[in-house]
Amino acid sequence: MTQTLDHQEGRVPAGPVPPLPRELAIMMRPELPSLTDEIIGEIRRHIPEYAGPIDSPYGQVLRASVERQLSVFVDRVEGGHPGRARSGDEDACRRLGELEAREGRSMECLQAAFRISGQTAWRRIMKVAPKHEVSPAVMARLADAVFDHMDRLAALALDGYVQAKRSPAAVTEERRRRLLRLLLDRPPASPAAVRELASAAGWTVPQEVVLVAIQPRGRCVRGALDGDVLTDLDDPAPHLLFPGPVTPGRLAMLRAAIPEHRAAVGLPVVPSRASDSLRWARQALALAARDVLTAGPLVQCEEHLSTLWLLSDVQLLDQLARRQLAPFDGLTPAQADRLTETLREWLVTRGTAAEIAERLHVHPQTVRYRMRQLERILGDRLRDPDSRFGIEVVLRAMRYRRHPSE
Repeated sequence: MTQTLDHQEGRVPAGPVPPLPRELAIMMRPELPSLTDEIIGEIRRHIPEYAGPIDSPYGQVLRASVERQLSVFVDRVEGGHPGRARSGDEDACRRLGELEAREGRSMECLQAAFRISGQTAWRRIMKVAPKHEVSPAVMARLADAVFDHMDRLAALALDGYVQAKRSPAAVTEERRRRLLRLLLDRPPASPAAVRELASAAGWTVPQEVVLVAIQPRGRCVRGALDGDVLTDLDDPAPHLLFPGPVTPGRLAMLRAAIPEHRAAVGLPVVPSRASDSLRWARQALALAARDVLTAGPLVQCEEHLSTLWLLSDVQLLDQLARRQLAPFDGLTPAQADRLTETLREWLVTRGTAAEIAERLHVHPQTVRYRMRQLERILGDRLRDPDSRFGIEVVLRAMRYRRHPSE
């Protein structure tokens, strides 16, 4: 297009956005596919809550929403009414707000997404418009139309969000979140208080519960969760609770509900000890994040009980190590490593020199020489059961910290 679009200069009057030249739609429509990709990229880059895989269910919703609203705006420009909304479009925006409420996110995320969309779209217009000789007056009216459109979308989404939060389902969800927090109180809340709130939340207090710690900023597909699961995903350290033992069905549910981030499953406990289950789960999640526990996206505490116990208090372990391994202080780090490695294999296996040598990939005579050194350094401590136990605990824990996969 080479002709100038509306060269009439002058101040745009206040009030409703006046019609725009319909030729603008011809300019904008070819840009929509790449603009959609750019907007989605900017949203995912600036808003962590939307940074999951784009082919995930919510990623598909995000793409469909951006495509729809860009197309709607261009259609309105082409029809001569950039500010006129259709009921179907309004309903779609309200559903976006409802979805945010159901997903447990704050409305701030969606409002920020609208701002980013408007800014990105306007940058593209500023880049393309000069090629079509769009006049300053038309650019001013187009800017008003773009940002009026985004403000209208944000207001509709907020309306849907507020309505969803006021629904009976939202009230029940809030009661269940309060119930979860009550169950995690220390000291434990009274059984009567728990039963009263559970009754109001429509939840039956079970014989045992299991807590699950979720990686911060992890996305949870709420629709995949069983109906009896209690959640607090707004907490800086998000977590959830389900009643009953850990079954294959529950694990499959968790994998479906948290498909993109790591979670750790605690141990079954009575409801009054729920905080213990969550503490163990969070410890496992932290150790997995440091690669101390070798695990996939779903860490189960029951598979790492020894490691969790040995590393439950790292500072205390360091104090114990300092005392138990004090006789090695006079050695170089390399000498101490060789001797403690040999000592650990002897304490764990009680094997012969040949067996230990095979595990350490050294000559049996080397093992015998090291054992004589250990007897000279440790003396009677090698014959005392309590001393041997203390040394073995320290060496096992140190091995877990250095070589978690072994």
